[in-house]
Amino acid sequence: MLVGLTYDLKDEWHLRGYRDEAIAEMDSVVTIDAIESSLKRLGFDTLRIGSIFALVELLASGKRCDLVFNISEGLFGLLRESQVPALLDAYQIPYVFSDSFTLAITLHKELAKAVVRRAHLPTAESVLIASMDEVVQVDLSYPLFVKPVGGGTGMGITAMSKVDGAAQLRSVCSALLRRYNQPVLVERYLAGREFTVGITGSGGEATCIGTMEIIVDARSDGGIYSYTNKQEYLEVARYVKGEGAVKVACERVALTAWRALGCRDGGRVDLKMDSAGTPHFLEVNPLAGLHPIDSDLPILSRMHGLSYDDLVARIMASAGKRTRLCTS
Repeated sequence: MLVGLTYDLKDEWHLRGYRDEAIAEMDSVVTIDAIESSLKRLGFDTLRIGSIFALVELLASGKRCDLVFNISEGLFGLLRESQVPALLDAYQIPYVFSDSFTLAITLHKELAKAVVRRAHLPTAESVLIASMDEVVQVDLSYPLFVKPVGGGTGMGITAMSKVDGAAQLRSVCSALLRRYNQPVLVERYLAGREFTVGITGSGGEATCIGTMEIIVDARSDGGIYSYTNKQEYLEVARYVKGEGAVKVACERVALTAWRALGCRDGGRVDLKMDSAGTPHFLEVNPLAGLHPIDSDLPILSRMHGLSYDDLVARIMASAGKRTRLCTS
C-alpha cells in the first residue's frame, strides 16, 4: 500500500518570511522523517507530498496514493486545517485523521465548546468577541482567560491572558484582535490542574492511551502553559502520569468529547480542572503534534508504555478499519 504524507514544513515557511509564532503548529523535518520511518517499518510504501500546493500538483498530474497520512496544518483562515482533507474528499482518496468538517469545528474553540456542552460535559463559560464593541457585553465573573479562537500551540497565550478586570480585558482583546485578525475567546478562568489525554481510534472504538498532567513553573508566565512555555518546556514544565480517580475522571470527559466532535484515528484532548477538582474541556487536538521527542502525544504514549511505532500502528489500524483498507 502506498501512503502519501501531507504536511507543512516550518523551514519552508521560514524562507517565505513568516514569524516563528505564525508557523508554530507546522512540522520540522525530524517529524516527517520519524513518521515515514515508522510507516516503512510497519510495512508501508511511502511518498512525501508536502503542502496543499504540492498535493494540487500531484493530483493534477493524475497521480494518486492508496491512503494519505495527513498532518497538514495550513496557514490561512479558520478553515486552514480543513483544506487538505476537503481536497482529498473531492478526489475520493482516503486519509488518516479527522475529516474537513470536524477539523473546521475543532479549530474554532467556541464551536467545539458548544458541541461539548450539548454532550453535557463541563467546559468553562465563555463569550466570543469579534470586535471591540462587543467587549462591554462580557458578563462573566473575573478572573477570565483570553485567547484567539482559532489558535494552536499556545498562539496568543501569555501571562497577560489571565485578566482580572475590565480595563485589562479591553487591552488584551484589542491587542489580540489586531495581531491575529480573528475573534477572541473569553472564558471563565479555571484555577485547577491541567491535563492532556491521548486517544486513538474512532467513534465507539476510540480508547484512551492515558492521561498526563502538565505542571508549569509558576515563575514562568504565571504558571500558564503559554506559547513561550510550550517552546521552552524542558526548562519550565514537567509532565506527570495521571492515575487513580483523576485519570478516570479526565478520560471520561476526554473520550466523550472526542466522540461528540467526531474525531478520528488519534489525537489529544486538553482539560483543566476548576477549583473544586472537576475536569473541564479546554480543546481537542485532532492533528496532534507527532515530533518523536518534543510533542505531547508521543511523550504521553511513552509514559504509558507505547513506543512511537506502537502509536503510529494504532493510528493506522484505526484508519484502515474505518476506510476498509488493509493496513497490516
